[in-house]
Amino acid sequence: MISPQKLDRLGGRYAALNTNMAQGNVSSEDMVRMAKEYAELTPVIGAINVWRKCAAEVAELDAMLEGETDPELAALAQSERQDAARRLPELERQVQVLLLPKDAADEKNAILEVRAGTGGDEASLFAAELFRMYQRYAELRGWKIEIMHYNDTGLGGLKEGQMSIRGRDVFARLKFESGVHRIQRVPVTESSGRIHTSAATVAVLPEPEEIDVKIDEKDLRIDVYRASGPGGQSVNTTDSAVRITHIPSGLVVIQQDEKSQHKNRAKALRVLRARLYEAERAAKAAERAAVRKSQVGSGDRSERIRTYNGPQGRVTDHRINFTLYKLERVLNGEALDEVVDALIADDQASQLADID
Repeated sequence: MISPQKLDRLGGRYAALNTNMAQGNVSSEDMVRMAKEYAELTPVIGAINVWRKCAAEVAELDAMLEGETDPELAALAQSERQDAARRLPELERQVQVLLLPKDAADEKNAILEVRAGTGGDEASLFAAELFRMYQRYAELRGWKIEIMHYNDTGLGGLKEGQMSIRGRDVFARLKFESGVHRIQRVPVTESSGRIHTSAATVAVLPEPEEIDVKIDEKDLRIDVYRASGPGGQSVNTTDSAVRITHIPSGLVVIQQDEKSQHKNRAKALRVLRARLYEAERAAKAAERAAVRKSQVGSGDRSERIRTYNGPQGRVTDHRINFTLYKLERVLNGEALDEVVDALIADDQASQLADID
């Protein structure tokens, strides 16, 4: 049950923000902060108002029915009351979902990494397909993509790739993609028609701002060397490749895709900052896990989260037992939203159950 006092406090806060912004006697920094909070509260207050209006409608119709003697008017009021009462639980659920604690990282951009796993060349080909799937998905949602690293096999496959994705709700919608993805299909090189299983690993890291993660230069060891291509061939005649070691954590980040040492260093620091931020989030999540009964998308890379089955044309997410017979459309990025929406809905249901 939602506390009426909490709803009243939210309404009061919303009204106070509106008044303070209208008066304009605050600093520009405070104005930005208040505008952000006001924007976040707007859909919540809207949902609360709709729910309360529906509840009031049910109460009014109940009162009307108590004193109504005309059979026709009573039947009409009863029908309206039933319609309003049917809407009420879903409206309350919408308010509950909007009041759930927000993941502070949800509004962040993300760095997405794909690595080929077990399965040889077939795993590399699958990794390349996954990388393209996320590129296409980002494009369909109007997000901006920057390819930070792409180490191909020379045969159309991918050893490891990394992209930065920027836009609205990027991490909120991609955070459940972290884990081991596997594909079951007959490779084109398989003459006997035998189904092979191969895997690729996906990691999605929220990309923090510099103010979110402070990195002390004295904690870094930075090595520069010449970049090399497939087979060890030199692709650069200058020491442009950068390897940064974060001494306290032992994390190592390497960037060599750019010809400029400065650009490689900047990219490496972005990745390091994201990994440190995610490590801190993971530590906090581990603390909360003791009280959470169920948590979707823990980010555990050893977890097999999803299977793509070629012969059956299906995609199954094992965490929520969700199956979709739209393999090609998912791999094209077109139907990935259906899987993501199911994961988000399940996570919300788990949080609501914990509250109950």
